Amino acid sequence: MIDADTGRVLYEKDAYSRRAIASTTKIMTAIVALENGNLNDKVKVSKKAASIWGSTIKLKEGEELTLRELLYGMMLKSGNDAALAVAEHVGGTVENFVKMMNDKAKELGLKDTAFKTPHGLDVEGHYSTPYELAMMTRYALRNPIFAEMVATKSTTITNRSLYTTNEMLSLYPGADGVKTGYTGKAGRCLVTSATRDGFKIISVVLNCASRNKRAESSKAILDYAFNNYRPYELLRANQELGQVSVYKGKKSSVSVVAVESIKLPLSKEEKAKLRTELTLEDTINAPVYKGVEVGKIEFLVDGKLIARSAVKTAEVVPDKKYGDYFRDVLDIWFKLARLR
Repeated sequence: MIDADTGRVLYEKDAYSRRAIASTTKIMTAIVALENGNLNDKVKVSKKAASIWGSTIKLKEGEELTLRELLYGMMLKSGNDAALAVAEHVGGTVENFVKMMNDKAKELGLKDTAFKTPHGLDVEGHYSTPYELAMMTRYALRNPIFAEMVATKSTTITNRSLYTTNEMLSLYPGADGVKTGYTGKAGRCLVTSATRDGFKIISVVLNCASRNKRAESSKAILDYAFNNYRPYELLRANQELGQVSVYKGKKSSVSVVAVESIKLPLSKEEKAKLRTELTLEDTINAPVYKGVEVGKIEFLVDGKLIARSAVKTAEVVPDKKYGDYFRDVLDIWFKLARLR
């Protein structure tokens, strides 16, 4: 389970073990289709797509739907036929589309994820991990169209009424996504997102014995997060953090600020143990330009790093010219003269 905003892991159990992932695969299928396809395109259903087994929306060969409709059919009803039709249209071939899925996984840094199909039916070499599924979902939810689709309980597309397979949308307060899955090898799977007071959590449960068990497990870990964590603003972008000395500058020091904002979910125990370490260069040479990195600020709990931001200069400090040194001497002379 992770915080959707930062990706911080809030709870884990076997989070990094490779597993079959069933139809949660379609999260990546949707990502690739949304980033590479036109939602208004008309898609003709092939014989291959119409004849796929498992969960379907009963597409017929030669039938035409928009890419948007197929994506709703894939994400709400978990249609394997819709997934194949999407893959053939966006990728040209299923094989090429699967390559696009794997390329995207690599781009996202998912090293323990590999796809063989766009639908997730059991096949050797098709896998991910709970952690990487959560990170994949975190990325996907940044797309507002994806977020809208997975939060939808029901809709109507060409001659079809679709109802989501995601029971959490009705069972859990604040649930707003994402995707169910089931195969014999993967068991009952569920990726859930839920938001309360702007705090969004993503949970992943795989290989559950039943629909009830996957819902109960998801509810338990989401409850744990919402009951034990709250987001804290630790740092604001451009927050002033101090001064760094400037050698041979028109000013003797320069203001420094945080590069980025940091907002992290912390438990009460973590908040009490939170420690901040600011590391800055002792002196920098003039001229100083705005935005130069001069240090870092780190946040630690029990000595473990939980967040970090670079620190940069907030202003320009020109170097001193000969005339500046002469004026400095005159200033000192006049001050001494007034003291006599």
